Amino acid sequence: MKLGKRNGTAAVALALCVGLLASSGCRRRKYENPITKDTQQPDKVLYDKAIKDLEKNRFEIARLTLQTLINTYDTSEYLAKAKLAIADSWFREGGSHGLAQAEAEYKDFILFYPAIEEAAEAQEKVCMIHYRQMEKPDRDTNHALKAEDECRQLLVQFPNSKFAPRVQQLLRNIQEAIGEGEFRVGYFYHHKSSHPAASNRMQSLVDQYPLYSKSDEALWLLGDSYSRMGPRFRDKTGQAYARIVKDYPLSPYADDAKKKLQEMELDVPEADPVALARMKYEQENRTKRGMVSKSMGLFRKSPDVSQTAKSGAPAMQRGQPSIPASVPSPAGGAGGVTDVTLSTAADTSALDTQPDARQNPPKPGGQAAATESQSPAPAAEQPKQGGKKQSKKKK
Repeated sequence: MKLGKRNGTAAVALALCVGLLASSGCRRRKYENPITKDTQQPDKVLYDKAIKDLEKNRFEIARLTLQTLINTYDTSEYLAKAKLAIADSWFREGGSHGLAQAEAEYKDFILFYPAIEEAAEAQEKVCMIHYRQMEKPDRDTNHALKAEDECRQLLVQFPNSKFAPRVQQLLRNIQEAIGEGEFRVGYFYHHKSSHPAASNRMQSLVDQYPLYSKSDEALWLLGDSYSRMGPRFRDKTGQAYARIVKDYPLSPYADDAKKKLQEMELDVPEADPVALARMKYEQENRTKRGMVSKSMGLFRKSPDVSQTAKSGAPAMQRGQPSIPASVPSPAGGAGGVTDVTLSTAADTSALDTQPDARQNPPKPGGQAAATESQSPAPAAEQPKQGGKKQSKKKK
């Protein structure tokens, strides 16, 4: 009996292992861009064979077949599809090398076929390549910034594509992750009482990413930092608190911001109805994380974008580094340094008569020696010379 139970348990375990293997690696993943035209033309036969290999994860064989099609039938109607399938094979293969090759192939495809519908799909895949490699906000933001640029490129180049709404949400997710990184840096500066640095970070954050989920808190810290920098920043303090009341009326900081404005004897603005409607929509549609999701977030490489806004237009320009408000402006105003001027030389003979001093740099001590030789004799030596002359006359 015991032997039979053991055999039964082993059989069940074997069946589970087979099922897992089948679901993970051996399952056939359907290709997204098939050609439904039924024909026996040789180029179509090659394409169909490559797609079957691609669906069964035989990526190298699929690429060889597709390359044969491209090299042999240079006038085939399936050239564009074949080139896109090569890029897709690299994308499916994954890995840092595979994704880099996929990006290069997709860029090539967009360059050769910019007007067909699949060009927008290729640009969306380029965005996804960097989006999948994004790391948490406290780590390298290189892929996040590249994903932001690529998603913006799709919205600019293919605004009417069917991929535009999805990419717009991806762009909000990316900017949420970038904004979280900026917020953490600004919060650190504020906690360390480095208020000029904190205000600079928070100001750039709220101006560049107003859809960031903690923009109201960033504005609150911004106003607090300006208030601690002295009465010179009273106007900027009031502007930060006023933005909370106007643009984030449902924020938990809104009532405190009104009190701060009243204490400063500044006008309290009315809530923007558009901002009010947007915040209501966000509160109703915000994703709620469960306990399992929160605990697994510690081991996840990608950033948490569950609090990302679901509406609103994302920023379409990359933010530029700003100068802290505590840095005094130059004497000439916003134009910069004013003691450097540019003019055209009236006398061009100076180029011949006055050679550039950099061509003949002075030797160490040479300038001092020349200065001493050209200077008049010290006052102590002059009477001696006069005494010698007088003695000669006496003689």
